[in-house]
Amino acid sequence: MLTVQSDPPLHTSFPSVHAFIMLEGTMNLTGETQPLVEQLMMIKRMQRIPAPLFVLEIWKACFTGLIESPEGTEELKWTAFTFLKIPQVLLRLKKYPQGEKVQDFMEDVNVAFEYLLKLTPLLDKADQRCNCDCLSLLLQECNKLGLLSEANTANLTAKREYAPRLKTAENANIQPNPGLILRAEPTVTNILKTVDADHSKSPEGLLGSFARKFIKLNEFPKHITGEGSKSASVRALLFDISFLMLCHVVQTYGSEVILSDPSPSGETPFFETWLQTCMPEEGKTLNPDHPCFRPESGKVESLVALLNNSSEMKLVQMKWHEICLSTPAAILEVLNAWENGVLSVESVQKITDNIKGKVCSMAICAVAWLVAHVRMLGLDERDKPQTMIRQLMTPLYGENTLQFYNERVVIMSSILEHMCADVFQQTGVALRPPVEGQEPVPYRNLLPAREPIREALGKQFRAVLRKAWVDSRALHLFESLLHMGGVFWFTNNLVKELLKETRQEWAMRAVELLYSIFCLDTQQITLTLLGHILPNLLTDSAHWHSLADPPGKALAKLSVWCALSSYSSHHKGQASARQRKRQREDIEDYSSLFPLDDTQPSKLMRLLSSNEDEPVVLSSPGDRTMSSSLSASQLHTVNMRDPLNRVLANLFLLISSILGSKTAGPHTQFVQSFMEECVECLEQGTRGSILQFMPFTMVSELVKLPALAKPKVVLAITDLTLPLGRRVAAKAIAAL
Repeated sequence: MLTVQSDPPLHTSFPSVHAFIMLEGTMNLTGETQPLVEQLMMIKRMQRIPAPLFVLEIWKACFTGLIESPEGTEELKWTAFTFLKIPQVLLRLKKYPQGEKVQDFMEDVNVAFEYLLKLTPLLDKADQRCNCDCLSLLLQECNKLGLLSEANTANLTAKREYAPRLKTAENANIQPNPGLILRAEPTVTNILKTVDADHSKSPEGLLGSFARKFIKLNEFPKHITGEGSKSASVRALLFDISFLMLCHVVQTYGSEVILSDPSPSGETPFFETWLQTCMPEEGKTLNPDHPCFRPESGKVESLVALLNNSSEMKLVQMKWHEICLSTPAAILEVLNAWENGVLSVESVQKITDNIKGKVCSMAICAVAWLVAHVRMLGLDERDKPQTMIRQLMTPLYGENTLQFYNERVVIMSSILEHMCADVFQQTGVALRPPVEGQEPVPYRNLLPAREPIREALGKQFRAVLRKAWVDSRALHLFESLLHMGGVFWFTNNLVKELLKETRQEWAMRAVELLYSIFCLDTQQITLTLLGHILPNLLTDSAHWHSLADPPGKALAKLSVWCALSSYSSHHKGQASARQRKRQREDIEDYSSLFPLDDTQPSKLMRLLSSNEDEPVVLSSPGDRTMSSSLSASQLHTVNMRDPLNRVLANLFLLISSILGSKTAGPHTQFVQSFMEECVECLEQGTRGSILQFMPFTMVSELVKLPALAKPKVVLAITDLTLPLGRRVAAKAIAAL
């Protein structure tokens, strides 16, 4: 029997869930499902979010992403994320070992949809954007996966009877994106079955399977036998179309889709080699003088002669992978000749027409090198290289072009526009005249001109805090600032913003938002926060005033959440592909910060010993007796060469020394809040205990705190599998 659902509780907004879903839908569409499920469950447990409101927040974020996404590829990505990936995520959540019965979770999903039905403006806006009844399609998908019963599906569908009239004279013939994507999924599966019967065993999923097939197609034209003009044309088309599609996949979903699994044959395919060494990507710096751009001089000279003397590129007996590798060096020769007055503008135009006239891949290889070259030049030296880029981008319409040229040149132009946008943005020069009806590249030109990045970061965070949610544009801006300023700069300045919030409600909201923003690179940001920022705040008395409540308690909560998430995902090997591909910056060598040899004074302990107000603080690890620093992690022989383990162990040593000191202040209040949050999250059943790094001697200090002076807490924070742990727990409970 169906129950009548009441209105949702007053507190139904959970910014961290909303922001995390926005981040995944915007930047990690092709990431594996299980890490996403684990992260969502971590948020749910740490914040004690009721299951119906948790599912509701996921749907709210999805509909928001659908509504605000730019037209084109971004809109399609959000549609696929909402209608294909999120139902699969909910299916994993249904099976997740959380003590709830399957029937209970189905009822939670039903209640979440009941609440969602009350958000009529949100649903109407999404329906108008997608030109269909989005909720009805979602209900059907959830019903197929066993997330909703037939009765509940029919009941919910009937309640959405006042959906806006969508069909008009203008859009009557437009196919809605959700319908197209839902119909395309079985089609994709059938195509892969035709190409390869074992695609279902592929660990990288459907997209990875497609990419692997395109790489095979791209390798096939290497093999040349005696060929006529027709077979040469087919071979050129096969190489060109597969190359274009692979470039498009990399720009849309990230290079990890291609590089996540090594080639089964053992030999690195041409495209993988070119991608790693020659293709510009965000966060990757290319050296235009790298040997990969300097093939044999004989091949370069013959290619330059062919481009300069022929009316068009020949196709017979051409080794296209060698041509692509020789193109950058040929472009350099042409550019040098033009700059020295040997070639005229007309001659350069003829050469660029030859490059792009038959095989679009040559133009992409040429522009990839030109982009790397332009980055190394001053503003006054960029004119001619940028002119060549514009020439290569302009389609060549003629009778002698190879088959499907118009279709291929559309993909080529899109790839080149993404590739060059940043370089042209630096000089304020238009890449090409705006085309009527054509959308610009989304999420470009986000950073305000002539504004310090510190101000841009603060302004964007305050805007996000005021709205209490993060949109896709803000996430792209945050990622640009993280990449530009570095992990330490980014984390340190956002922590400063948090410590400015003196109202409890706003400080807690800031924590929820920052936690999800930090998911841009959880591992590195956590290492920075726990290994650099917190020790500096706790050991310098000049900073202690900033740790007063409520911002101090908020920072303690944020630190624990980051530590738990990083430790859990790190030890399950579940860092997202997007985070794995980010170039690691050596903020500081963690081995020198926390040396492996305990006879050396670490930087952290030197910081402690330099504090004259704390005479009881241990001056170095060598001064400690074995029992004072012994923790469960040492008895379990946890690998202390791991940076995260080492940072956690030393942070708990610092906390232990503060608890045992005779000086009280905001820093001791911060430590108390930190430990209380650890215990609270532990009681919530959060996996991956960071308390194993806590010295056993801390237990007797912790039970002096009223909030933690309970037998239940002592048993929770002590490792009872160890004899020493049981003795310490018994002694602490006896002293209560």
